[in-house]
Amino acid sequence: MEPIGILYGDLSPTILNCSISGKINQGDYVKLKHQENGWVLGKVDSIEAKTNLSIEKSYQVMEGNTVDIQQVISAKLVVIGYRDNRGLMQFPRTPFMAGTPVFGADDDFIGSVLNIGRTKRGRAYIGLVYGHNIPFTVDINSMVQKHISVLAKTGGGKSYLTGVIVEELMKNDVNVVILDPHGEYPAMKEKGNNTKDMLRFNVEPRSYSHKIVVFAPEGGDVALRFTLAQISVKELISIMNLSDARTYIMPLRKAVDAVRLTMSEYSFDDIITELKRQEDSSVSQALEKELRYLKSLKIFDKKGLRIDEIVKDGKVSVIEMKGLPPDVQELVVQRLVYSLFEARKKDRTPPLLMVVEEAHNFAPQQGKAFSSKIMRTVASEGRKFGFGLLVVSQRPAKVDKNVLSQCGTQIILKVTNPNDLKAIGNSVEGLTPTSLDEIQRLPIGVALATSPELPIPLFVEVRPRETDDGGKNVRVVR
Repeated sequence: MEPIGILYGDLSPTILNCSISGKINQGDYVKLKHQENGWVLGKVDSIEAKTNLSIEKSYQVMEGNTVDIQQVISAKLVVIGYRDNRGLMQFPRTPFMAGTPVFGADDDFIGSVLNIGRTKRGRAYIGLVYGHNIPFTVDINSMVQKHISVLAKTGGGKSYLTGVIVEELMKNDVNVVILDPHGEYPAMKEKGNNTKDMLRFNVEPRSYSHKIVVFAPEGGDVALRFTLAQISVKELISIMNLSDARTYIMPLRKAVDAVRLTMSEYSFDDIITELKRQEDSSVSQALEKELRYLKSLKIFDKKGLRIDEIVKDGKVSVIEMKGLPPDVQELVVQRLVYSLFEARKKDRTPPLLMVVEEAHNFAPQQGKAFSSKIMRTVASEGRKFGFGLLVVSQRPAKVDKNVLSQCGTQIILKVTNPNDLKAIGNSVEGLTPTSLDEIQRLPIGVALATSPELPIPLFVEVRPRETDDGGKNVRVVR
């Protein structure tokens, strides 16, 4: 092996200066020998060229004059560590020696130190370490117990990556519930297209129609219904388009109370019939109009779904809310997450992972949603009961920091908004300023992954989807 550089200057056990003589790029992995611990894995955190060319001399170059330009390349290395004879990750505790040669790290050495092999049971294959043929996998138990987030700007590929994760969960018979505001995930029933990249990633098109059940107000495998009698009058008023809700809350409560005296299960028609008996026709007509609109959404009925109808062993339940107004979606999420969490605490459902798309709408950092409180509760307490969250958002800064900070594993695609970058920097441990800066320039399909089991954040090239991508962009001009 030919060295690519030599250690120089002030050296510590974890941060090193290296003069570069060979070919190496920022983000590449290197190996070097510690005088006490043997071979150690490191990474090029930053790289720069130092020259003697001043601005005055640069004008001479532009004028065609010959100028003696001297240039040296220097890199800042971050030490990742090594595996001891017990297979545990360790770090040198004494400084490296100046003059130590630095070599490019081979895939076998990188894989052995990072310990992220694909062949291990109970791991989700996400893709390859960027620039290497090293499979990157995430421990599924860790995902469920410690939560996971997928963050990216609009069009950055977050739903595509989430689909990859869900495919891996299906292979391992994990129970999954997906809160799908835009109707992207039913497409996973269909086999994806065969692409040239699939051979490199060792995947092939596949359908999961036998694993996925779609719950929707209309057009799904199962009708998505909630029991109207379990919705409070205050909640009904809050999702109605009324100019002064206080005027209508007492008449509606009076009608609902009257209906409840004669029946335990009732419909919107039963409430409307009772409203018509009230004296104030203008109030009852306004309420009747709103109740008929809520009825048209086909989401609330006399009898709703049972929890055991939604969560079934080894199945993925897609809760499709496409077309529902935002406030109704919030109420659906609140009701569903609360019921599932209570059932899980009583061991009435198996352990599960809940995918929350557009999480900034259901767990906002500012303002309140119906679902805010239960989302914070699940984020902080869910791990004790085997109730995991997969938080997906295009606006990390707008996601409740109490929810985002509870995600032990975070996979971040391209993000450019300064507020979002700041939120990521505050919630992700181990990110260097260089890595945070690189997130702004990530190519499509490359993500930065962090996890408690990883010694440092890794750049990962996401594998192709086996299934159809329901979130692909719509072409306007053909």
